[in-house]
Amino acid sequence: MNLSVVYCTYRDAKLDVRERLSFASDEDVLRAHAELSRRHPGCEHVVVSTCNRVELYVARPGEDPPPNHADLVSFLSEFHDLPAPDFAEELLRAEGPDAVRHLFEVAAGIDSMVVGESQIVQQVKKAYDLSTRGDASGPVTHSLFQRALRVASRVRAETRIGDGRLSVASVAVGEFAKLIFDRFADKRVLVLGAGEMARETLQYLKAEGVRQLTVANRTRERAEATAAEFGGRGVDWACMPASLAASDIVVAATGSPVPVLTADHVRAARLSPERPLLLLDLGTPRDIDPAAAAVDDAVFLYNVDDLEAACERNRRKRRKEIDRARGIVAEETERFAQDVYHRATGPIVKQLRETWSGVAEAELEALFRRLPDASEQDREAIRRSVHRITQRLLHPPLEAIREEAQEGTPDGLLDAVRRLFGLR
Repeated sequence: MNLSVVYCTYRDAKLDVRERLSFASDEDVLRAHAELSRRHPGCEHVVVSTCNRVELYVARPGEDPPPNHADLVSFLSEFHDLPAPDFAEELLRAEGPDAVRHLFEVAAGIDSMVVGESQIVQQVKKAYDLSTRGDASGPVTHSLFQRALRVASRVRAETRIGDGRLSVASVAVGEFAKLIFDRFADKRVLVLGAGEMARETLQYLKAEGVRQLTVANRTRERAEATAAEFGGRGVDWACMPASLAASDIVVAATGSPVPVLTADHVRAARLSPERPLLLLDLGTPRDIDPAAAAVDDAVFLYNVDDLEAACERNRRKRRKEIDRARGIVAEETERFAQDVYHRATGPIVKQLRETWSGVAEAELEALFRRLPDASEQDREAIRRSVHRITQRLLHPPLEAIREEAQEGTPDGLLDAVRRLFGLR
């Protein structure tokens, strides 16, 4: 199976490496496909690029190998103008069935930071669509990615891997915020900080319908850039107290070594003590003074410890489902590998049978010409005997091909069969 993937993910590569290797837009991905096609004619490729992973799948139909690890490191280095030593050690590689298994786990959400997330399957589909637009896909990647999408659907249908929330941000919004508010379209949100945790939380808030949001950060440019991404507004840190007074939900994720939101801040902002105020402290160390929760009975404060406890409860519930999902992926990986190799061995098996059958028929015709007085009954008996001999002689090579195809490694055997039996 001439298929491989090179990849880096949140598990094994630092954020700054993933950021520098990422393909920021569809245009970048299409340029990458064009450059790969120029460098490696006849090669298929698909680029999967998200905030948590950068993956490059390459395949080549036939017997010639796809680009190797060094080829792809060189491509990424030149495409991103990034010295290879800065990332090469963090770029992993999987080949053949291991590459298939990796993609299936990615598409099914097993390999995600938030296990079972549904967003990744759309990202995988988009990656394949862009490959098709860039004339970079082919028979191998088409079969692989179509099967990956079906595996993801099967995992969703047959397991509960998507039940419960596993990330701090998803729990903060999906469970704790919903304890206080039953709708979000009319709620005003203030986000303190503009880092990755803040951005992830904004994604969940927007998905819940939030329309009015403000991002406050020490660097106003960064606040404005983050807010613009989600349809909000960015403000200077000095505007934080006024924004706090107008807010229903406050998300704090600054990375500050000391609390940035004090009880006095909250007390000064509470113009209407009856109106609920939800404070979500996602900072480590804490961004919100715990005393803020005691300002009045309508202030609700949850910190990372509260949220992590909920995440762990959901993880425990989901572990059996993860094991079931991995079982489905293992089964589908084996099935896909067998399908690929059966397609590869089919022409050889057909040619071998036809060649030997042709030899047998030619010898029978020659024999019957020398035995013109042989009865039809005798001729049929001779035909059956020759057929049985042919089948017995064919059985060992055909059985070996079948077994090697099941193991997923028949290429060397196929070459040997071609040479031994004079096949082309």
